[in-house]
This record gives sequence, C-alpha cells and structure tokens, in this order.
Amino acid sequence: MSIYFEEIKKETLYIVQEVMNSNPDYNVFENGCEARTLTEIEEFLNHDTISAFIKVDDTYIGVINYKIENPKDHFPWLGLLILHGDYQGYGYGLHAFELYENEMRKRGLESIRIGVLKENARAIRFFESLGFVYYISSTSRNGSGILCYQKQIS
Repeated sequence: MSIYFEEIKKETLYIVQEVMNSNPDYNVFENGCEARTLTEIEEFLNHDTISAFIKVDDTYIGVINYKIENPKDHFPWLGLLILHGDYQGYGYGLHAFELYENEMRKRGLESIRIGVLKENARAIRFFESLGFVYYISSTSRNGSGILCYQKQIS
C-alpha cells in the first residue's frame, strides 16, 4: 500500500465534495447541513493553507488541510483530516496522519495543534489515541464549540 498526498486543484474540487458529502454527520457538526455545495468546497483553494487529497495507490480516499504556521500562535495546525465514508475503519486515517506528522517533523517542527468540534466524539477519540493532549476550548465562527489539542512530535 502506497499512501501519499496530492494537491487539490480547481478541476478536482468535485472529488473533495464527494469525500465531504460521504460524511453527513461531520457536515452537520461543522455547518448544520448534511451536504456541502461546490461553492463551499472552494474554501480548499486558498493561499493560507495546504489542501491535499489522501490517496492510496491511484484511489482518492480522503482530504487533509493544514497550516505550516498559524500567524496567531506560530504553531502548525492540522485543520482537517477526513476520509471518504467508504474507507473509514481500515487504518488509513492513522497512516495519513503519520505521513503528515513525518512531514512536519522533517520541517523541524516540534509540535502540532488541532481543533476538534466538541460534538465529534469519534475524532476526539482518534486524536487522543495519537497522543494529542487537550489544552483549551474555543468557539468557531459559526458558534460551535472547539476543543484544542496539541501533540509534541520532536
């Protein structure tokens, strides 16, 4: 199995939409609707974050989005790691995270931060199992509660 990241481009946004819409529970937590429109998906095309597909061999299985350095706190932030619903539960999330973590380590970074929607118990369990430690609560722009975690990687 070869897992790697591939840059998201305008012409591949429909694949991002398919991945996102295979996770209706997450979409409800995040924005109150089960499905995301293509216009909403365009947020993955910006200059502030790195957005990539998670691929296994030639198959698109998920999406990852992150910042190398958040200007507010100067830490790297993992904004999203989500797998298509058909590929969850097979260990791909762990492998994708390890690839991301190794990339951050190669850049000389010492820790990673994430924000997890408080309703997303599955994601909380996943990231805590990877060694993330809770440090503060916050609120998203749409008013959802966010639990902030940090992991030492050096």
